[in-house]
Amino acid sequence: MILTCPECRTRYLVPDSAIGPVGRTVRCASCKHSWFQQPAPLDLESPVSPAALAADAASEAPEAVPAATAPQAPPLPEIERTAPTAADSIPAATEAEAVDYDAFAHQPPFRPRRNPLRRWTFAAAAAAVLMIGGIGAIQYFGTPGIAAWLGFGTAEADVPLLLEFPTKPERRTQPSGNELFTVSGRIVNPTDAPQMVPDILAELRDASGRVVYGWRIVPPVRRLPPKGTAEFDSAEMDVPKSAQKLTVSFAGSGAK
Repeated sequence: MILTCPECRTRYLVPDSAIGPVGRTVRCASCKHSWFQQPAPLDLESPVSPAALAADAASEAPEAVPAATAPQAPPLPEIERTAPTAADSIPAATEAEAVDYDAFAHQPPFRPRRNPLRRWTFAAAAAAVLMIGGIGAIQYFGTPGIAAWLGFGTAEADVPLLLEFPTKPERRTQPSGNELFTVSGRIVNPTDAPQMVPDILAELRDASGRVVYGWRIVPPVRRLPPKGTAEFDSAEMDVPKSAQKLTVSFAGSGAK
């Protein structure tokens, strides 16, 4: 069939198979104009003999075109592909979703499944830490000392231990000008059984009997054998000047 550019009127001879049965978009090689070319009409009313087809093919020779108005051998028109492919029909967003899609991901209203075994493991670890801390506190402070520290020592019976002070407490003025108050004594177990040693409470009182200063002395040992003794020393800085009397006692027992 013969194609004619609607802009520059350049004509081209192309086979019918290049246009196809549904037509397609072509572009003029001379002026670059594009248009949609319809297919050649089919005559289905009267049969055509082979001889007639050969005569029609011979008569469809390209017509002569004046040299002044058209090129002698125009190039064939460029046929543009207009039918979309399968890859072009997929949107970019759909491709991204296909890459990030996880068939096993948790989505509302579903929630991640909790692991109860993990929580029980954390609880057991915390309980073990508390138990180890409690055992260490008992070994360091002793059961009577912990009870007195928590405020439960006043209801306990008197501790069967004795406190002895071979030397009197004294005040010493340091070269820096600060005053040092020192206390030295001995813990005695007069019984025939081992005894646990609680903390020692020291209190300084004024002339009216009011406590003006107090502190806790940690014993050097937590367990005394039968008839055993243990020495202890304690020192405090800058105690009140009004302190006149020192009282010491075991945690949970009366003052001595």
